[in-house]
Amino acid sequence: MEKAVINLRSLCRSTTGLAPVLDFLVPALAYPRRSLRHASSTTSSSASQPPSPANAPPKARRPLSKEQSAFLDSALRVNQAGELAATVIYTAQTPPLLRSHPHLRSLMQHMYSQEAGHFSTFNSLLAKHRIRPTAMYPVWKVAATALGWGTAMLGREAAMACTEAVETEIGDHYNGQVRVLIRWMRDMEERGEEVGEEMRGLVEELKRIRDEELEHLDTAVGEDAREAKGWPVLNNVIRGGCRGAIWISERI
Repeated sequence: MEKAVINLRSLCRSTTGLAPVLDFLVPALAYPRRSLRHASSTTSSSASQPPSPANAPPKARRPLSKEQSAFLDSALRVNQAGELAATVIYTAQTPPLLRSHPHLRSLMQHMYSQEAGHFSTFNSLLAKHRIRPTAMYPVWKVAATALGWGTAMLGREAAMACTEAVETEIGDHYNGQVRVLIRWMRDMEERGEEVGEEMRGLVEELKRIRDEELEHLDTAVGEDAREAKGWPVLNNVIRGGCRGAIWISERI
C-alpha cells in the first residue's frame, strides 16, 4: 500500500508546465489524521522525584477547544484555496505578458515558484490533518484563470495591479491568522502550559509565507501597478472579490 501511494504521489507531482499540483488528495487517503488539536505538550516524569529547576513537573497538556479546531480547519482550507488561485493567476498571466514583455520572465517565474511552494505547504497540511478542501475549488480555478488572463491582456501595469490587490488582501489575511495563533500561545503560557512545537512551527510558516506575499506586493508596486488605467476601480474590485472568496471558502 505504501509503495502504491508513493508511486501515485510521484505521478501527481509532475513538474511539466506551470499547472498546480493536486497531490493533497493522495496522502489524505493513506494516512490517519494527525492533528494540531493538542497545541500544548508534556513529558513524563517520576512522581517520586521532587520538583527542582532541573527536574520540574511536566506542564499541563490541553487540547484545543472545538472553536479553536474549527478556526484552524477553516484557516488552512482558505489558505490552500488562496494559494491555488495565486498559482493559477500567474499561470494565466505569463504567456500573454511575456509576449509583450519578455524581460519579465524571471520575475514571473520567481513569483510563481514561491506561490507553488505555498500551495504545496497547505496541500500537505490539509492531507496531514485530513481537512477537506473548499467545495468551491473548481469555481476559484476558473475565476483565477479569467482574472489572470484578463489583467495580462490589459497590459503589464494591470497585471501588476492584480498582484498588488490580491497580495494586499492575502497579507492582511495571514496577519490576522498569526495574531490569533500568537494570542493562543500567550494564553497557554499564562496558564502554565507548554506550547507544542507543531503550533510554533505553524506560526513561523505563516509568517514566512506572509512575508513572501508582501514581497510580491512591493514588487508589483515597483513595476508600476498603480499606473494601470482605472487603477482605483481595478484595485477595489479585485480586493472585494478576494474578500468574498475568503468568506465563502471559510464556510464551504
